[in-house]
Amino acid sequence: MATLKDIANKAGVSTSTVSRVLNYDSSLSVGEETKKRIFEAAEELEYKNKKKSAKKVKGKLAIINWYTEAEELQDVYYMSIRLGAEKRAKALGYSYRRVYKQDDFMEKSDLNGILAIGKFSEKQVKQLKSNDVPLCFVDYLPKEECDSVVVNFKKAMRENIDYLIGKGHVQIGFIGGEESFSDGTGHWTDPREKIVREYLKRKKMYHENYFFTGAFRVEDGKENMLKALDSIEKDQWPTAFIAANDAIAIGCLKALYEKNVKVPEDISIIGFNDISTAKYITPSLTTVKVYTEDMGISGINLLHERIEEGRDVTKTVIMSTKLIEREST
Repeated sequence: MATLKDIANKAGVSTSTVSRVLNYDSSLSVGEETKKRIFEAAEELEYKNKKKSAKKVKGKLAIINWYTEAEELQDVYYMSIRLGAEKRAKALGYSYRRVYKQDDFMEKSDLNGILAIGKFSEKQVKQLKSNDVPLCFVDYLPKEECDSVVVNFKKAMRENIDYLIGKGHVQIGFIGGEESFSDGTGHWTDPREKIVREYLKRKKMYHENYFFTGAFRVEDGKENMLKALDSIEKDQWPTAFIAANDAIAIGCLKALYEKNVKVPEDISIIGFNDISTAKYITPSLTTVKVYTEDMGISGINLLHERIEEGRDVTKTVIMSTKLIEREST
């Protein structure tokens, strides 16, 4: 595990600045570029950095992120996928163009492939397919026939609930997220909420008023946890909450700290993704590890198979997860 000093040295800032940025300290005044350096340093230090000889450039890829650069700093899950993809692309000898949501992506005749990271509307999927080059989606399974890399949400969420039941919890809540496609054509609904609802109903432990939804950001996690504490009688509070991602979970921890609710003695919190920040916050976050670097690598590998080997059969790679137990449960 990289230390705060390791991250500070790589990012060129003080350890105190690293600590405050990784804890999403809203009182800290620091530029977006500095935050980006810190988060990228933290993510990159998690990787196994094996030096490889340079390869002759064999083609050009577009790596498209559905987030803006600023949004990527709010939830570094997608940054981690992107970094894994970029490292693999370089290792295979591809150059790449990085495209964010705010950028205009025009059709490029010199592209050999497109990696699309995040959630895209049907209209956007059709637009990307119209480039007529190999296309792979990471963290999204479109209706169109396309290569994709996704997470096994059902297995992960059921394991979370079973883990909490094993710890003696019978009142379990969920704080999730919903997001809009960048072209304004609709919303992406998180399947994890449906999975949790159905599994709790099967276990006869379901409470509708224990479910809250916002966006996948720290401030939304905090707001929804405060809403939960205010709207539910204290003696009926859930003793554990599952958050749809680590950013939401971190916001939950901030709200509980603000209200002097002890974690995990009074309420336990489980996140999802295991971003680099999860191990540095207080208390450290129990979360589901998603192998984000490998998701990016797998996406590039799927493109490479299409480009170099001419594969025609569509593939979907389903990534496993692992529950990481820390101090918040």
